[in-house]
Amino acid sequence: MQLCLGATYSWSVYVAPLKAITGMSQGGVQLPFTFFYFIFPLTMVFSGSMLTRMGPRFSAVLGGILFGSGWMIAGFGEHAFGFTVVGIGVIAGVGAGLAYIVPLSTAILWFPKQKGLVTGIAVAGFGGGAAIVSQAGGILMAHMGKTPFQVFPLLGMVFLVLICLAGSAMKVPESVSSQEPLEIGKDNGVSVSRMISQPMFRILYFAMFSGLAAGFAVNANLKELYTGSGVQVGVLAVSLFALANALGRVCWGALFDRISPATAVKANLLCQAFLLLLGSFFLSSKTGFYIFALGTGFNYGGILVLYASSTALCWGDKRMGAIYGLLFSANIPAAVAPMAAGWVFELGGSFYPAFATIGALLVLSVFLVPGSFMAQNIAPETNLPKGETIQN
Repeated sequence: MQLCLGATYSWSVYVAPLKAITGMSQGGVQLPFTFFYFIFPLTMVFSGSMLTRMGPRFSAVLGGILFGSGWMIAGFGEHAFGFTVVGIGVIAGVGAGLAYIVPLSTAILWFPKQKGLVTGIAVAGFGGGAAIVSQAGGILMAHMGKTPFQVFPLLGMVFLVLICLAGSAMKVPESVSSQEPLEIGKDNGVSVSRMISQPMFRILYFAMFSGLAAGFAVNANLKELYTGSGVQVGVLAVSLFALANALGRVCWGALFDRISPATAVKANLLCQAFLLLLGSFFLSSKTGFYIFALGTGFNYGGILVLYASSTALCWGDKRMGAIYGLLFSANIPAAVAPMAAGWVFELGGSFYPAFATIGALLVLSVFLVPGSFMAQNIAPETNLPKGETIQN
């Protein structure tokens, strides 16, 4: 499931061909990617509640149908680019929002004592999938002469079949499935207004936004960051970013289980800030470019693990699906980063001002994140311990 759902991470591979075919600007061809990372997290605000009502299997299969169909519709962008924006950006975005939360929340219920590691494994495919898709797309375009608009429907058919097959196997433990589900609403302690009122939620939201903005800005523009060699250098960098992204999810998740959760979050933010603030140094050579792709991908992978695991720790495993859906909406403002970075590049000929700004946000987040995470009471009836420091 996650190998397919992470396909949008390969978007950088299609940017140059789409610019050549459509004549659009660097920022304009990022619209499907930007819309996807607006619709995807927006859908997750509601998909966590839907998951508890309808079950993981229904959510996963429905998401697979929409995701695959969206990529197939994107092929009509040859006639009007709006089809690509709607197909990949909107329809596939809704599908990903429905399916993505399923493996995360389900795996944590099966392995509550290894939250970080199991979450990392569950979402590793979301990052690693781009490595496969980018190579497949690159081969289809470079060696078989296909345009991106011919590649999108082929991939969409594969995505639809694989996600639906994998999603049909999803289920929760019997001890959990027999319990009354939690839904987002007025009386269950996880309403939007109640979560926004919590300082811890706001801190995690800002930190997650900063980390996501860094990953998006790099990933979507990766092929254009270093222009000293041919197209294959950029394609390899996209694959390195994707593989490091997948590896980072597992490694940061395992680290989360072994050290202070707050320390893991701070370390992730600092590592990414270091790379972005020194971006001009790394991007001055091909070797540095590859190191930059590996490092930013590895750190970005941690974002999708650390905050999901932190949500489960702070608000409980059973509420993880609903509350993480709200926290995941940090993707919405972060989705502007690729377009903003692209426009900065077009105006000044460099991505560094955008990277330096995001790096400053990452450093600020380090100071905002508390030294230790506390179990959070969100309603008197939740039975969560009040003010108890979470230990490993």
